[in-house]
Amino acid sequence: MPQTIASAVHHELIIKKSRFIACVQPMADRAGAQQVVAALRAQHPGAAHVCWALLAGGQSAAVDDGEPSGTAGRPMFDVLRHQDLDGVLATVVRYFGGVKLGAGGLVRAYTDSVAQALLGAPKIPIIKLRQLRCSAPYAMEGMLRRELDAAGATLDEVAHGDDVQFTFSLPASDADGIRARLGDVGHGRIVWPPDDDEPLPS
Repeated sequence: MPQTIASAVHHELIIKKSRFIACVQPMADRAGAQQVVAALRAQHPGAAHVCWALLAGGQSAAVDDGEPSGTAGRPMFDVLRHQDLDGVLATVVRYFGGVKLGAGGLVRAYTDSVAQALLGAPKIPIIKLRQLRCSAPYAMEGMLRRELDAAGATLDEVAHGDDVQFTFSLPASDADGIRARLGDVGHGRIVWPPDDDEPLPS
């Protein structure tokens, strides 16, 4: 199951006089990541590089920021991917210490910086939600509300017309179960429109 992290975590490495200041934090999209990176550049004007990797659905990125191609952003990205994370940004600010590390040394340094930071990260599962819609006779409104509450569903909207229309959300893995349950207790009188199972954006 994909996970994200609850809050930002930091770690600093010093390798052959170079400082690698790592941060991994929750991040929803590329625009937010670019704002964080711009702020880091302003905070660390003497840094040689501000490298970063983003795993956020279709907005992922791996940026070397002047380090040899493939030695910074990609290794950082791979750490995030191997830990099955999503919605996270990893940044590493590097202050050059005067001793070149070579390509292999750089890959290890950027990998270790992010991996060490993640050791202290509080991880939380990403639960995909699904929104469902149904309608029921007025006489069943109270029962339906109780069933949805018991299932842990979030009631998004209730509309009263010829009947009562419910729009609610719950974990996608529970959608089939709640439909079967309401089919049983509603004795076939709960109606589901054909477009009732659009996945919600996570």
